[in-house]
Amino acid sequence: MQTEQVKAREDLAEFVHQLCHQLQQSPDSWEHRTLPEYLEAMASWTKDMDGWYLNRGETVPEQPTWTTLAQILSAATMYE
Repeated sequence: MQTEQVKAREDLAEFVHQLCHQLQQSPDSWEHRTLPEYLEAMASWTKDMDGWYLNRGETVPEQPTWTTLAQILSAATMYE
């Protein structure tokens, strides 16, 4: 499931299940494999996410949506 497909709470739950499965099946595809590393990456990306939206030509959301949460969770798997 792509982050843009996450529109409701149920979609986000399924997205998180898929992230978990991906980590279990392909841990090398994740930059941050421990919970502390992952949470640090989430915090860092959330602070810097304005640039990501602007680089894509999108408006920075004023309020997070289910899609925004999925984007944060996804980005944290690899954000430096």
